[in-house]
Amino acid sequence: MAQNKSLSTQEVADILHVSKSTIYDLIRRGEIHSYKIGRKVRFTQDDVDAYIARSRHEHSTRPVQTVDTHSTLLTPPEQTEPELIISGQDVVLDILANFLQAEGVNAARTYLSSFEGLLSLYQDKVHVAACHLYDGQDFNASYVRTMMPGVPAVLVNVSYRTQGFYVKKGNPKGITGWADLGRTDISVLNRRPGSSARIVMDMQLKKLGIPRVNVNGYNRIMKSHLTMAAAIAEGEADVAIGTERISRQMDGIDFIPLLEERYDLVIRKDMLETETGKKLLKSLNSPVFRREVAHFSGNDYRDLGRIITEV
Repeated sequence: MAQNKSLSTQEVADILHVSKSTIYDLIRRGEIHSYKIGRKVRFTQDDVDAYIARSRHEHSTRPVQTVDTHSTLLTPPEQTEPELIISGQDVVLDILANFLQAEGVNAARTYLSSFEGLLSLYQDKVHVAACHLYDGQDFNASYVRTMMPGVPAVLVNVSYRTQGFYVKKGNPKGITGWADLGRTDISVLNRRPGSSARIVMDMQLKKLGIPRVNVNGYNRIMKSHLTMAAAIAEGEADVAIGTERISRQMDGIDFIPLLEERYDLVIRKDMLETETGKKLLKSLNSPVFRREVAHFSGNDYRDLGRIITEV
């Protein structure tokens, strides 16, 4: 029975001698298995032992390295060329890829930011790129026109998500909005260039006339919304930008809503005319798929599968 004991995130972090934010990053990358009881993330000892065993094997053969887009793909066991490569970091896209596999489409995933995904789509490295880039007035279309010149494309909606600030529980610094990023008593966490959170922050700083060099912690880069939220909960900084859904999975933080973002799939128009493209649209509009993703609270799926615009 000891092997079935439920372990908390902190207990697993203590076993592996890493921070809680590292554990959340391992979950996001699918490197360690977990489950949820309500809002609590839990692990079994078998999950931890399996991760340790895999890590030992990997370190005995070669060092961990950063790989390019193609080598990060989750290809099927037979190593056949994927019919459909979906770029983006939301877990809903993993569900979509699995749904398509069940429908007979050899789908694969790569976890690129919106900016990188659009570039990869333009270079024919992926077939679908998830995008949630804000230009100050609207989402995605202007970036597609700029980064994919002359390439007809459509924006198909996945969801609307509320973006805002993660702050420590109780909001001890009294943070209320963008202007607080310029306060000398506030430290922030940031995402890497090309991420939507980084772009939104840069646009707001420019709008308010706050030099980036005056933002304490501007160059402290985190890999994901999940790791940022965990770091805020642990008191490593005062504020970070992320989505509401992640805040609902994390204890020790509050969420300050600031902006509703539109999360779209960018697809080449000619792709929609193929059998694979037709199956993609059919899956997005499937009542079964809608029920699957509806479990992820914090997202609004009112336009799921609808073509928002042609670019």
